[in-house]
Amino acid sequence: MSGLLRWARALSAGFGLSLAPATTAFAEVSFQGETIEWIIPFSRSGGSDTWARFNAPFLSRHLPGHPEIEIVNEPGGGGTRGPNTFASRARPDGLTILGTSGSTQFPYLLGDLRVRYDYKDWEVVMVAPTGGVVYVAPGTGVEGPDDIDRLADQTLVFASQGPTSLDLVPMLAFRLLGFDVSYVFGYTGRADGLIAMERGEVSIDYQTTASYLRNVVPMAEAGDAVPLMSWGILDENGVMQRDPTFPDLPIVEEVYEMLHGEPPSGPDYEAYRAFNIAGFAAQKMVILPGGTPPEIVETWRQAWRDIFADPQYRAEVSSVLGAYEQVTDRAAEALFIEGTTIDPAVRKRILDMLSNEYAVRLSDQ
Repeated sequence: MSGLLRWARALSAGFGLSLAPATTAFAEVSFQGETIEWIIPFSRSGGSDTWARFNAPFLSRHLPGHPEIEIVNEPGGGGTRGPNTFASRARPDGLTILGTSGSTQFPYLLGDLRVRYDYKDWEVVMVAPTGGVVYVAPGTGVEGPDDIDRLADQTLVFASQGPTSLDLVPMLAFRLLGFDVSYVFGYTGRADGLIAMERGEVSIDYQTTASYLRNVVPMAEAGDAVPLMSWGILDENGVMQRDPTFPDLPIVEEVYEMLHGEPPSGPDYEAYRAFNIAGFAAQKMVILPGGTPPEIVETWRQAWRDIFADPQYRAEVSSVLGAYEQVTDRAAEALFIEGTTIDPAVRKRILDMLSNEYAVRLSDQ
């Protein structure tokens, strides 16, 4: 059993859930001749888009009737436009699904004015943890994690979708580490941050694992990007460990200790950790509308069970998406709850920071 599944089991016990898949018999469902729209609230070539396009052919293979899967990219609103569209238009017939990310979770957790959706209204059928890597431009003079202290006297530039998007995780990490970072807001996805780095417009960036493996690894091999650290993963005891996809890169906790001589602690670290978990351990979810009939929900979950057992999928998934355990059934429900729930004290601290440091005020402050 993987560390994630052990952690999900502990969460499930705390939430009163069972990890056993449903066994109730339902009427047969078929999507033959149908086209299923998969809404991705981000631009093409980013991590979420890569994740969806990798999974789409396997969904077509394993859903009954072998429907076409159409990826619909709908960026905008700091990750809220796509889920807003899904909430207002998707019918409970299994023909429209939503791929969420931390950039759709965070605005919801923080009460963002643009949010017109409620996770409590939805059905989760799959959760995919992921990781991410921070890298810098060679012009910073940094050659690797061992000389990260060279960043101390520099003002770095970061291209951001906004402070309530998934970019909140690097913002909290950079703040914790003491980096001086100038944020340029208004980008529509992490793919745009990558383009800004390629053009020399920014000096520090991060990409989620799928995008990093696909787009940044070639840059690093060519000497055009310098990888610094990863966000890490949670083990079965909820302790942050190095990401198995990037075992040679330190995690934020290690970098903090390198710079400050002691492990991180205190409110700033607790805020970073909380949003790291919500943004990465439970980052990507496949959602159906509330009110979807149980037989359709179960059909989707069975498709994911079959995908996870598919030999081709098992052979290819790690090289594209990284070494992370994707889950369905009660394990997905437990991570769904964890990723869409926030401690009020942490929420207030983040809202105060956004207001005081970035002049971002949300509707319910």
